[in-house]
Amino acid sequence: MFSTKVLQQRIADAFSTTRFVREPERLYEPIAYALDLGGKRLRPVLVLLSCDLFGGNIEEAVFPAMGVEIFHNFTLLHDDIMDNALLRRGRETVFQKWDENTAILSGDTMFVIAYEYVAKTDPALLPQVLGLFNDTARMVCEGQQYDMNFETQSSISLSDYMMMIRLKTAVLVACSLKLGAILAKADPADAEKIYEFGIELGLAFQLQDDFLDAFGDTAKFGKAIGGDITTNKKTFLYLKAFEQAKGDILINLTNYFFSNEISGSQKVNGIIDIYRKLKINEITSREIEYHYRKALGILQSFGFNPVRTSEMVGLMEEMLGRES
Repeated sequence: MFSTKVLQQRIADAFSTTRFVREPERLYEPIAYALDLGGKRLRPVLVLLSCDLFGGNIEEAVFPAMGVEIFHNFTLLHDDIMDNALLRRGRETVFQKWDENTAILSGDTMFVIAYEYVAKTDPALLPQVLGLFNDTARMVCEGQQYDMNFETQSSISLSDYMMMIRLKTAVLVACSLKLGAILAKADPADAEKIYEFGIELGLAFQLQDDFLDAFGDTAKFGKAIGGDITTNKKTFLYLKAFEQAKGDILINLTNYFFSNEISGSQKVNGIIDIYRKLKINEITSREIEYHYRKALGILQSFGFNPVRTSEMVGLMEEMLGRES
């Protein structure tokens, strides 16, 4: 079994030795810039881990894994425009550094490049691989649209929200794992099971991100606390708070979120204080734990020797900020 660190380095090496800049430079330079921003490369590592877990050759999975990562970064390029985000991983976003039109066109080109890399696989497996990738790309776009719809809808249920993050976040995690299984020629039932494992892991991962926005450590989280609160984003915490709040607490919660006279740190601190009173931190932690345990149960159901799954479990814990 390969360690996660070895697989992360293999992906890093693959990107560092690939030249993404060509003519016209203004189209391709932003692509190289976006991919150079790095990150943990979780999704391509999941492809390789899954491939290794099912006894495949990870070298045959490197290009498709890169394709998944390029696709993920394409979505970030366009998300930053939609969210008017100024920074990504501590550096200017592409549309800020260049302009919106450049970011849109470069993002579209990244989508094409992602397809090229995903298609660099065993021709016998190509229909399965492209079918999975196409379904995933469509669902991610659907999830993003639901997320934007929620911005202007006053009545959003928790089930609506869980459906949205399943599409926007979890399906790409699940796709990465199933892709690795397909490339390893795993049994179709096992490939489907590892996909469901990925869905549960992806849901826990997004809920953890929601949690950290309010209750995280800025130094560890990598961005300022309260970004979702500032923008009135309808996260799990937001929806659960409005579900739980009654009387004066509900009035105060509504004022903090919607009053034009309250902003900045006063708004963030006030809402976090209400979250604590309503025990939203505890409720969210339990929800994260529920999906983590579900994912772990699916992984254990394969019956692998725990040594074979130790790296996958370790990466799960890293994704969810657990101390191993």
